[in-house]
Amino acid sequence: MHCPILIGMSHDDETTYAERQRRRAALSPGAEAGVTEEMIHAVVHGFYGRIRQDALLGPIFNGVIGDNWDHHLAKMCDFWSSVLLMSGRYDGRPMPAHVKIDLGRGAGLDDRHFDHWLAMFRATVRELCPPAAAALFEDRAQRIAASLLQGVRFARGEMPDWLGPVRSEAPAQ
Repeated sequence: MHCPILIGMSHDDETTYAERQRRRAALSPGAEAGVTEEMIHAVVHGFYGRIRQDALLGPIFNGVIGDNWDHHLAKMCDFWSSVLLMSGRYDGRPMPAHVKIDLGRGAGLDDRHFDHWLAMFRATVRELCPPAAAALFEDRAQRIAASLLQGVRFARGEMPDWLGPVRSEAPAQ
């Protein structure tokens, strides 16, 4: 027996995969904001075109991605399609990729890199998207950047302030 809310969305009905994808896309946050696959492509390619030329981030991205830009851009289109249009196309693990970035002398990505990335991303979506779509892109980018930065810090042994002081032994009783 199906839960009434899930009727029509289960995989044992007579709908095809393509029909289920269309329904999911229609319910996605991007659909309401007017985001399209073409818009995602324009944002991803426009943004990374800027990144590649940027003095702070360009060397990092170019060093990590090397000659694999076509693959990276396709993966980022899949990522944003999954985030905004619920396409389910992205299959990856972004946290390990960001944690392993070594900028030399044991330094990794920090606030400065993520803040600059966000500023460049905001400028790109505001230039290329209508206001509702730009706002949605910005909101998700902010959340993603905060999550990645927190993961990078955690991997370096830095604990978030809200966890309080880290104790090496149990508190005295």
